[in-house]
Amino acid sequence: MINLLDEKAKNDNNKVFSLLSNYLNNAPDYVEKEEMDEFVQGGISYEYAFSVILAAAFGLDIVDNAEDKTFFNHYFEKMIHHLDEAEYNSNPYYKNIKIPTLKIGSSELKYERYKPFEGFVCDDIIQTREGRQIPQIGFFDMEFVYPAVLENGRIWMTVTPNEVETMKEPIERASGNVLTYGLGLGYFAYMASEKKNVERVTIVDSNDDVINLFKNHILPQFENSHKINIVKTDAFEYAQNKMHDGKYDFVFTDLWHDVSDGIDMYLKMKKHEKQSPTTEFMYWIEKSILCYL
Repeated sequence: MINLLDEKAKNDNNKVFSLLSNYLNNAPDYVEKEEMDEFVQGGISYEYAFSVILAAAFGLDIVDNAEDKTFFNHYFEKMIHHLDEAEYNSNPYYKNIKIPTLKIGSSELKYERYKPFEGFVCDDIIQTREGRQIPQIGFFDMEFVYPAVLENGRIWMTVTPNEVETMKEPIERASGNVLTYGLGLGYFAYMASEKKNVERVTIVDSNDDVINLFKNHILPQFENSHKINIVKTDAFEYAQNKMHDGKYDFVFTDLWHDVSDGIDMYLKMKKHEKQSPTTEFMYWIEKSILCYL
């Protein structure tokens, strides 16, 4: 019975990821405000209304088809989240760091936006006891802007609710002498530097354009910029040759864009942990990566 349940969960996982991949890549703004308002006026919550509309778009019949209804109940209730823009706008980084619009080389710094009811990944995958892997999809009921770095016109680095949620635990655990691989827009570095029990934050990154954007336009806004040290070099070379000399208390790695390009780098960086046995290591979206290993 357990094997049958596991196999069913595996098939359902593949199904939900396939459906969501097509939705997020091709039509994340499929759900429209007018349709949502009609549901909500009838006494249905935003989350349930969003779920029903999305299920219908996926071709699921959750009224008359028992299998579709079961699939819907297993995933959608824990998968869809109506987010509060005020909660995220009160985040210290959003409140205190202002992003100019400019270009340096192939990198562009600007604000991007989610439309009302546009869906996006908002947290790590949840794995249930029976092996179901439930993606976390969020939406706002009004426009939400967020800072981003574009590389050759494509979004590469952001500070979205997904980064905020998936970095909560690493930020909470960071202390002492901290090392982070990957600069991005400096969200982790900023939040860590704000902590009284963090003495120093060393950032390792090899991208000149991103470093210059950060140094010239973001770092000067850090209240504790004196805690920040930037090392321009390859992360894996630093891990191999320098990390163990730094006597770091905490190391956080954030070098990948998502799970698809992160697995190999995650496994490669994990091998360096043994060089620093007294250091605590954490990795961005590790819970999601582990679902694929």
